[in-house]
Amino acid sequence: MASTTSADPTDLPPAGPAGSASRSSTGRMGDRIFSGLSKGSGILLLVIMASIAGFLTYRAAIAISADEGNFFTTLDWNPSGNPPVFGIAVLLFGTVVSSIIAMAIAVPIAVGIALFISHYAPRKVAAPLAYVIDLLAAVPSIIYGIWGALVLVPYLGGLNVWLDQYFSWTYIFDQTQPGVARNMLTVGILLAIMILPIVTSVSREVFLQVPRMNEEAALALGATRWEVIRLSVLPFGRSGVISASMLGLGRALGETMAVATVLSPNYLISLHLLDPGGGTFAQNIAAKFDEANELGRDALIASGLVLFILTLLVNGAARLIIARRKEYSGANA
Repeated sequence: MASTTSADPTDLPPAGPAGSASRSSTGRMGDRIFSGLSKGSGILLLVIMASIAGFLTYRAAIAISADEGNFFTTLDWNPSGNPPVFGIAVLLFGTVVSSIIAMAIAVPIAVGIALFISHYAPRKVAAPLAYVIDLLAAVPSIIYGIWGALVLVPYLGGLNVWLDQYFSWTYIFDQTQPGVARNMLTVGILLAIMILPIVTSVSREVFLQVPRMNEEAALALGATRWEVIRLSVLPFGRSGVISASMLGLGRALGETMAVATVLSPNYLISLHLLDPGGGTFAQNIAAKFDEANELGRDALIASGLVLFILTLLVNGAARLIIARRKEYSGANA
């Protein structure tokens, strides 16, 4: 005769409605905690940004009120003079020009390398190459600066002569002051080398996220590998490439030590990229801060405020470009 055993009440699962209610209550509590932490983090970030902006604005107002020149157009930096005269025209020009040169060189090369790693290179080649690029993104700025001063500057002398000989008719490559290649072109090339790993790494990761079905569908329709990249990969990764470019541009705009190491600064605006001289916001702050008096520090903070606003405008423009067309995000892919 079969024997029956009674189950221990503690071993029984909770009743359906009660157990579901308990789990639902716990889930809602976790959601509320996560939502509160997320909102608090966002508010804290906004408060920090507003505090930085307020501090910069306050100190900048003190400096600008004491400036005897025009802060935006004066081609001089002498806040310790009597009277104090300083302006950001040269610094703004140098920052924008060097960043444009860096982006024009780095972004196409970075996208090409990212596509090679993600869609062309064999796995045995792609993995080590991606690892090396990620390592290059972590190299300190001062290392790039020392390399630029000791290697890049001497070797670019020949390039400057060649550009002046064959492209002086373009005006920007007309070298009116022959000398060592400590000019805005050298700065732009060095910045391009520095931001290349960042743009490449982010672009590569975005290209790897393209849905495999999209690529296989294009191949099934008879598309070549380049047509697959042009029709499926690049449209999907466009927002990622823009974001990667903005990350690189942010580093180029704020780069300090590398620029200070390879540039011979002066306070003249010149479209001759091969002539020595120029300056950037970050380089000027690093070079002048230690020797500046109280008003000089406020003047440097005022220039930092301009760089802060410039960075916000660049990032805002990038967001508008991405949001202009929803398909840039790849959500509909």
